[in-house]
Parts: sequence; C-alpha cells; structure tokens
Amino acid sequence: MFFRNLTLFRFPTTTKLDELNTGLGECLLKPVGPLELSSRGFISPFGRGDDELSHTRGDATWLAVGGEDKILPGSVVNDMLAKKLAEIEQKEGRKPGGRTRKRIKDELITDLLPRAFVKPSRTDALIDLGHGVVAVDTSSRKSGENVVSEIRRALGSFPALPLNAEIAPRTVLTGWVAGEEMPEGLSLGDECELRDPIDQGAVVKVQRMELQSEEITKHLESGKQVTRLALTLDDHVSFVLGEDLVVRKFKLLDGAVDELESTEREDLRAELDARFVLMAGEFKRLFTVLEGALKLSRAEL
Repeated sequence: MFFRNLTLFRFPTTTKLDELNTGLGECLLKPVGPLELSSRGFISPFGRGDDELSHTRGDATWLAVGGEDKILPGSVVNDMLAKKLAEIEQKEGRKPGGRTRKRIKDELITDLLPRAFVKPSRTDALIDLGHGVVAVDTSSRKSGENVVSEIRRALGSFPALPLNAEIAPRTVLTGWVAGEEMPEGLSLGDECELRDPIDQGAVVKVQRMELQSEEITKHLESGKQVTRLALTLDDHVSFVLGEDLVVRKFKLLDGAVDELESTEREDLRAELDARFVLMAGEFKRLFTVLEGALKLSRAEL
C-alpha cells in the first residue's frame, strides 16, 4: 500500500474531523443501480471484508473511495442506434429528426444498462491534519476533486482547495536545474520536461540523463523553462514534480523501506498499517520541504 501519485489539496489546520467516522458510515459505497451509470462511496482502506472506514495514526488518516461504473461502449450504442434509425427510415420513407434520435438513444441506453458489466475502482487518500493537506492517490485533478467532494459530503463541510504556490513552480524548478541551491536533502533525478514559455512552443522531454549537462544548459539558455522535474529526497523518496504541483511517480526507496522489510508481522492488516505509517511519515517530510521551497499557501477559514 504505497501511493503512486499525489494530487494535493489544502485545508485549514483548525478543521475538525470528530464526526468523520459517522459521516463515512452514512456515505458508504452502494452497488450501482440497474438504471445508474455509476456509484461512489467510502470503502474500508483495508479491503473487502473489513468494517473500518478510516485508519488514523497520529495526525494522519487513511481513507478510500470506491466506485462502480457501468461499461457501456459508445460504439455499441451508436451501432444499435444506426440500425434503429435505418429501420424507421425504410419503414416511413424519411430520416428521423433530432428529437427522435435522442429519444431512441435514451431508450437504448435504458435497455442496455441493466445488462452492462460493472467495473469497480478505488482511490485512496491521506489526510494530514498537521499540515492541513489532503493527498489523493491520482494524477488527475478531476479525480482528486471527486474524492475531496466525497469527504465534504461525509463531513457536511470541508473547506479544501487545490494547492497554490506563491512562487511560480516552473521558476523554482528551472532554477534548480540551472544550479541554484536546493533545499537540504533534495537532489536532482534523471528526468525533466522543458517548454518554451510561448504558446505552442517547443517541448523537450528528457529521461535517464544527467540534468546538469551542456545539452540541458543550452535549452535553458534558449529560454526554455522546466515544467516537470524528477527529484529525490534523502535517498528515501523519488518523485516527479510538475508545475501543476502534482507529484507523480512517487516511490519509496530502499533507504525508507529497509526497516519495513526486515520486520515480520502477524497478518496483512498489520503489514498495511506499517506501510501506511511509513508512507505518511515520508509524505510529511516531503511536504515540509516543498512547502518551504515553493512557498505553498496555507488555507484559511
């Protein structure tokens, strides 16, 4: 259980989560209905068969939002619609109008939904009360906002907003690659993306390459700016930070997981708990570094 991506939202550290478990119980994932396209709700972060809907260690809480989505390929609906319309045209000698097309399409979808396959999904989230931040395991801002909306639905009110920096992130990332001093413990990886600042300008993506090299320097001298950058923190965490402040390719390294792997645990729950504690701790250290380097704005009520 390690997150792979981190889409971050900020909320006031004075926010209370006292009623969280009650709210989660009222917002459980329900099976998608016969005529519904999707369903969302909370599930146990420990998986099927477990009743615990949130898991808290210290000031870090682990949640999981489950989903069920009907698989109804548009190509199937359109093919059936075309056949229906062709039958009407042949029978009545005229092409059906727009309202008729819409009505027939709605009828087809209503007929197909009860027989459609259901695809389950799961998105995990970490709530860090100490920093006032929610980290959602996704690189999609929309998916992250959907999870925050579910938390808001459970609590009744949850003033969380997308992360915002007082300094343009690409300015900071470009400076690091150009040789400016980096925060203690942070070092460059071997991947970056550079873009011309003008719209529709050139984009250069670099992987498995020394970033403080003559080739990269020439790109910087031509005016390109770094919009994504691979970084490592204390040989414990590697990740790619984007100018959108989304953390991608989040990975705990040997320096962090050695102790975890050297200790035997009685069951899967104990193992997952240990992994969560480790990940929450490393996330806190990482966020502290990024907060200072990027001047991340605090949320206020």
